[in-house]
Amino acid sequence: MAGPGGEAGRRVQSVLFVCNFNAVRSAAAEALARHYFGRSVYVQSAGVRGGEPADPFMVAALDEIGIDGSRHRPRTLEELEEWEGLNFDLIVSLSPEAHHAALELTRTAAAEVEYWPTPDPTIVQGSREQRLDAYRDVRDGLSFRIRQRLR
Repeated sequence: MAGPGGEAGRRVQSVLFVCNFNAVRSAAAEALARHYFGRSVYVQSAGVRGGEPADPFMVAALDEIGIDGSRHRPRTLEELEEWEGLNFDLIVSLSPEAHHAALELTRTAAAEVEYWPTPDPTIVQGSREQRLDAYRDVRDGLSFRIRQRLR
């Protein structure tokens, strides 16, 4: 069965995850996809705008499942395009702003775009454990979708 707009039996060979700042959601998605699919799928991530270094809560949430996210350096779509181009089979947007940017990219790139609405865990208030739970929820939700979509 094909994904939206995809061909039946056609496996994704390259995927770009996009969110607002490339510090939490898209960075986690990139780390998860690389963990599960290694070299069988080319994976990158980027933000619409420049972001801060890897978010410590996301690094902690990934570390809990044996993935080192501490070395991630945020990059923008513009930087990624300058460095290597934007030739991806699939672009997955994780926020409304990123989805708009991804759709704009399809004017010049022949990529399938999917929108996976993903909550922003940085807005959650409360204790350290409550905040970390929000990051775990994002991590687990992305992990499930990535394994289903890219297998």
